[in-house]
Amino acid sequence: MEYIRVIPLSETEVDEIIPHRRPFRFIESVLEVEFGRRAVAMMSDLSQPGYKWIEAHFPSFHVVPGAIILEALAEVGAVAVLGLPQNRNKIAMLTGADQIRWRKEVIPGQPLRLETEITNLRSNFGRGYGKAILNGDVLAAEGSISFFIVPKPPQTQR
Repeated sequence: MEYIRVIPLSETEVDEIIPHRRPFRFIESVLEVEFGRRAVAMMSDLSQPGYKWIEAHFPSFHVVPGAIILEALAEVGAVAVLGLPQNRNKIAMLTGADQIRWRKEVIPGQPLRLETEITNLRSNFGRGYGKAILNGDVLAAEGSISFFIVPKPPQTQR
């Protein structure tokens, strides 16, 4: 399998790869990607007005929910997997999370580097290992994720 390295991806290129949109897309910029192998991105600045809802999570002590960090790591993995030609116009559904550990609280607005390596990819199922890193070297969270790749459903009319 041939891997293509792209550094970085623009917001438009990310839009073409994953279906997530703000305010439920939690990655901001993709710094590097090896399609089918790994991707590195920065988490969106959750202190911005578009993420006002985060103020309701522990109102007197704002922290980024662990589930949001997990979702962001999954989005980074989705960029790596869905960027492969055979997976374009598909979506990756998170099916599991194993050995997830949150080691340090993340405050909205703190720069958080997200790294996800694809450890197993077969047909429409895969696994990855993600790390969320603060300040260049402080491990905030890590763990394994699994996902299933499915066709995008047809657009529904409302």
